[in-house]
Amino acid sequence: MPTYDYMCEGCRHAFEQFQSITAKPLQTCPSCGQPRLRRLIGTGAGVLFKGSGFYETDYRSDSYRKAAKAERDAAAPGGGSSTGGGNNGDGAKSTPDNGKGATADTPASNTGSSSTAGKPAAS
Repeated sequence: MPTYDYMCEGCRHAFEQFQSITAKPLQTCPSCGQPRLRRLIGTGAGVLFKGSGFYETDYRSDSYRKAAKAERDAAAPGGGSSTGGGNNGDGAKSTPDNGKGATADTPASNTGSSSTAGKPAAS
């Protein structure tokens, strides 16, 4: 049941009344007793669907989802997205150190060594 705002045009008494949607609007002011009561148009309240199957994130816009994903990726350890950029999944930059002076900008050549630095971990 909604809450309605009322105001008396005679004495300017304002109040809220919890009423059924089908109830007739009040007409008599509880303060002065005059029949000059007027129901005000309010902003209303947001509708919240509760129960299993209703989630607040179900109806988010695509732009919101993209911004949330970017924020999540930026907050992740390593500060980068999980789609590349030198992140090997453990939060550290991939800087293979196989004695050849290779860095993240210059990938090391595969010379058959057993080093797994810079390679994705097998699942």
